[in-house]
Amino acid sequence: MEPRPRSFYFLTAFFILFLLFLYGPTLTIGILSFQGPGGGLTFPMRGVSLHWFRDLFEQQAVGDIWGSFSRSFVLGLMVMVTTVVISVMGGLAFRKRFAGATILFYLIITSLVIPSILISLGVGLIWSQSGLPVHWASSGFGAQLTWTLPFGLLIMFAVFNRFDASYEEAARDLGASPWQVIRYVVLPIIAPSLIGVALFGFTLSYDEFARTLLTSGSYNTLPLEIFGMTTNVTTPVLFALGTLTTVFSLVVIGVFLMVVWLLNRRRARQGSDAGRGTV
Repeated sequence: MEPRPRSFYFLTAFFILFLLFLYGPTLTIGILSFQGPGGGLTFPMRGVSLHWFRDLFEQQAVGDIWGSFSRSFVLGLMVMVTTVVISVMGGLAFRKRFAGATILFYLIITSLVIPSILISLGVGLIWSQSGLPVHWASSGFGAQLTWTLPFGLLIMFAVFNRFDASYEEAARDLGASPWQVIRYVVLPIIAPSLIGVALFGFTLSYDEFARTLLTSGSYNTLPLEIFGMTTNVTTPVLFALGTLTTVFSLVVIGVFLMVVWLLNRRRARQGSDAGRGTV
């Protein structure tokens, strides 16, 4: 067995350091959230307990943790559903060339390169100058769509560029209507990609800060609430909240991955059943 070159060990060490840099802060917060009742925001830890997690479920002197969580959750669902629907519609529309398609594409992508705080400021000004109430479910919802929709549309563009149109032609030859083609042929085939778009939409909305900062009105979403708590909370309850939100995000990702796995398993089973039926 030939000895590995020095570059292999260098790249391995670099990768390990990168992982520590990437996940080290999250792990540190997770460890400090288990401080004892007399613990603080820094090391060394003064005992180990679940005290600060229990404190989260009691009446808080500062902050509206669970109200902000419910707002972020509802807003994430709204953004997720809207992103999926519009992304599918946009992907279907861009399968054929039409006047202004190139300009429209670049306008969609532009919102990704504009600083998020400027979009938040612009959307907030539009709502306030129009006499509309600045609220997380209206202006905040619109501002977040400028962040999630481009990602959803880019995914759908890639999916439909690889889509085999012969499936649709076969369905039309069998008498299927345009809606039946989409419902029974297109959507089942692209279902795993739709799950990915939904995951992008929800997670990007759930933790979005800058585009919600000036568009949420008088009610904070969870990222804004956590930011506000950093100025007046001096106990590890803040770390406990960060740990719970991280676990919640991981659970959401796990649920979406499980759905994709079940869809792929179901499709493989149907394909094997069809193959046995033709033998």
